Amino acid sequence: MSLIQIEEVSKVYGFGDATTVALDEVSLEIEKGEFIAVMGPSGSGKTTLMNILGLLDRPTHGVYKLNGKDVARLAKIKQAKTRRDQVGFIFQSFNLLPRLTVIENVALPLAYKHVSQTRRLKAAAQALEQVGLKDREYYLPTQLSGGQLQRAAIARALVNAPSIIIADEPTGNLDSVSARVVMELLSEIHKMGNTVLMVTHNPSLTRYASRILYMLDGNIVYDEATAIGEMPSRVQKAVNALRKSDDDEKLANVSAMMETMPDPSEPKEKKIEKKKKKPRKTKKTKRGKK
Repeated sequence: MSLIQIEEVSKVYGFGDATTVALDEVSLEIEKGEFIAVMGPSGSGKTTLMNILGLLDRPTHGVYKLNGKDVARLAKIKQAKTRRDQVGFIFQSFNLLPRLTVIENVALPLAYKHVSQTRRLKAAAQALEQVGLKDREYYLPTQLSGGQLQRAAIARALVNAPSIIIADEPTGNLDSVSARVVMELLSEIHKMGNTVLMVTHNPSLTRYASRILYMLDGNIVYDEATAIGEMPSRVQKAVNALRKSDDDEKLANVSAMMETMPDPSEPKEKKIEKKKKKPRKTKKTKRGKK
């Protein structure tokens, strides 16, 4: 039995002429332990799909089964409980509360499960140690770097021991070194048996995934299993095409710069123009003194 199964799921926003179809009858099955990278241009439906799978939103039409149970039509309270117990979220903007310490932020999901303060702080400390932030427990979020903030957000997602991790552009606000650290952490989480669903615009991050989905106009138009550590052939072709177009653009920019560069014979004329302008400036200053 698949961990996640959606059948002809659609999500429609608005009414009448203002209707927007974010998802258009999408069907998908995800097995336990997969690491799935979801790609596609802005507005293709990636985040909407993740919100539905993470029970943050309801589909307009279709069926969503989690562990064989239809969860799309559950009451809001039951959906919230399922989301709390089975799904951990990692957002691009971190979403840490600025007035709470790092360990308090990480322990917060356990407070909603009515876990005692001692137990939740202990669990939060273990999660922070797992992501290499043991020495930052009592710092405020404003005292951390971007990479450290994202690692704290990962610890918060792990503290409930969820079976599914949903990461929406987890490296979008990070430099290359911090992004590498975060992706290695996600890779370790995946090796522990968690199912990881990651939205990304960065083709190189698909090397961490075992399956790639590409979305366009609310549909999944490309679905390929791949070996971890390798970039899928279609993604590699797209990257090569992008590099070629970038090179062409650079050449065009160089040509444009060459056209605007002054001719070697022009400096003399410019110097003469500057000499003619100087007397006018001195006349103005004299009049100002009078």
